[in-house]
Amino acid sequence: MFTSFPHSDCRLSSSKQDWLPWSLLLLSLTCDTGAFYVPGVAPINFHQNDPVEIKAVKLTSSRTQLPYEYYSLPFCQPSKITYKAENLGEVLRGDRIVNTPFQVLMNSEKKCEVLCSQSNKPVTLTVEQSRLVAERITEDYYVHLIADNLPVATRLELYSNREGDDKKKEKDVQFEHGYRLGFTDVNKIYLHNHLSFILYYHREDLEEDREHTYRVVRFEVIPQSIRLEDLKADEKSSCTLPEGTNSSPQEIDPTKENQLYFTYSVHWEESDIKWASRWDTYLTMSDVQIHWFSIINSVVVVFFLSGILSMIIIRTLRKDIANYNKEDDIVRGLGWGGMDLEREGSWEDTMEESGWKLVHGDVFRPPQYPMILSSLLGSGIQLFCMILIVIFVAMLGMLSPSSRGALMTTACFLFMFMGVFGGFSAGRLYRTLKGHRWKKGAFCTATLYPGVVFGICFVLNCFIWGKHSSGAPGLRGLWSLMVRCLQVPFPTMVALLCMWFGISLPLVYLGYYFGFRKQPYDNPVRTNQIPRQIPEQRWYMNRFVGILMAGILPFGAMFIELFFIFSAIWENQFYYLFGFLFLVFIILVVSCSQISIVMVYFQLCAEDYRWWWRNFLVSGGSAFYVLVYAIFYFVNKLDIVEFIPSLLYFGYTALMVLSFWLLTGTIGFYAAYMFVRKIYAAVKID
Repeated sequence: MFTSFPHSDCRLSSSKQDWLPWSLLLLSLTCDTGAFYVPGVAPINFHQNDPVEIKAVKLTSSRTQLPYEYYSLPFCQPSKITYKAENLGEVLRGDRIVNTPFQVLMNSEKKCEVLCSQSNKPVTLTVEQSRLVAERITEDYYVHLIADNLPVATRLELYSNREGDDKKKEKDVQFEHGYRLGFTDVNKIYLHNHLSFILYYHREDLEEDREHTYRVVRFEVIPQSIRLEDLKADEKSSCTLPEGTNSSPQEIDPTKENQLYFTYSVHWEESDIKWASRWDTYLTMSDVQIHWFSIINSVVVVFFLSGILSMIIIRTLRKDIANYNKEDDIVRGLGWGGMDLEREGSWEDTMEESGWKLVHGDVFRPPQYPMILSSLLGSGIQLFCMILIVIFVAMLGMLSPSSRGALMTTACFLFMFMGVFGGFSAGRLYRTLKGHRWKKGAFCTATLYPGVVFGICFVLNCFIWGKHSSGAPGLRGLWSLMVRCLQVPFPTMVALLCMWFGISLPLVYLGYYFGFRKQPYDNPVRTNQIPRQIPEQRWYMNRFVGILMAGILPFGAMFIELFFIFSAIWENQFYYLFGFLFLVFIILVVSCSQISIVMVYFQLCAEDYRWWWRNFLVSGGSAFYVLVYAIFYFVNKLDIVEFIPSLLYFGYTALMVLSFWLLTGTIGFYAAYMFVRKIYAAVKID
């Protein structure tokens, strides 16, 4: 069985098994949007008048960032409510997929049908229900439905040629995910109570004797607000829509009861779009040219600057090592007793010019708090392995948006299973730093970073649960509140705890045990017993200044991609350019590594051998710029004014910044560690 993911205009041949993985990689990076097949869910074939089930996913708003389940509002309900079994990713995203009373048949038109109509009577909303609906409308909530796993979209037609004549203006068609619950006009609130569904199907070519089958390839909706008096309903649940624009919208007065009809219509259209390309409509993004230009510009600038830095530091290092080894050879030939003052002065001048050799007896001196440092670096290795695998697999199309929650589920489980690699690297580094309490170190590695993440999430969800409670509810009331507000339900948090202590913790201990037993890293020089005195440092060697300088280049490589990621997270957009993201991730690794090497070289030349913690902090300097950008995005892009949504935004942003700091800090630390070992192994030291 196969599913499609829009990624390339090329088609793959199954007969070339040897070059298939490389072809997928090349296609993901270079080809334009199209489709190819990867393992997943098979397409569903419908016959004439087969039922096409319409399901509800959730209600979302970029203003509040609080998703709600569909039936938290007084929508019409079917006779039996059935929730779909969600995976972990869907629960964490806030999805609660549930059936709805919409009756849709394949290629069967419906002009107007009334929902939840009893003996031709309208629905009456109580004062409390009216107040709740009005509140959700003013908070700009969107309703998300799906048909055959395709999300509903609202068509927006924009004019791209503004300067020309009206006849020459071209319409730029874009799609908005979901549909607006309602709208406000002159301090009045109106509800979209009529939905005009437009479904597109592709007719499959079959043999002459067989019945035609259809596949759903697009799902659109036109929401309308029609007041009760303008809708004419009969006893058969049919209704008549008003003609033209003579009708008035359905107002919701939050101070009294409101009567209205919930209605819908269904229209089918044939489409040339094949099932393999049906997601192209939803993944169309605006400003594509700007996106391409920014990505290419970042690639060129980063590689250019990285090349310059590499040339400078390699030439300087070659000169330093050649001078050091030359002076050592002369000293051995003449002997210390026979060295003249001129030769001694020349040697001292060389050492003063580049003083990183002077600290050879202290450069590998273990830092303070080696257990915490190794634990953070172990968590960084976990993050690095998880992110690398997730982006690579998603780039191949195996985590497409059609597989709901697959991306987040894969990320969670991969982080748990990557604990064995994080524990191994942390254990070996801890032993290299002369650590002895490996059991405590393993526990610290398994609980430090995950504990902070879990603690922040738990506190944020406590605020969410409390936001919707009036007074002090009982146990049943608290449970209903947890279910209504769909951030992370309490049972899901318990399941995550079980995964943490049942999967991640044992794997970290296992990896830490073997890493601690393995031979420690071989440092090329011995450490003196008495620490060397560190001279007074210049102002630009300050730690915060180093963070500012080191974070610019990696952040410049990714800030455009960061905008699209933020839009996907906070504005309910689809993110699918994982080929670009993989390329940006590689550039990020290269730039972090080279900047870290440059910063540790300058620090050692200043005869400051305390590079362990400083390099880890400075290498993650781009996380500071991510925080600044998140504040800028909050102020300029989002319309969040309430306390709880603001707390949610900055709470989860803090988790993103912390994770990004661990990731980039770990990359920079290991690059600097390999660099330091390499340069001190290249000089002759007695």
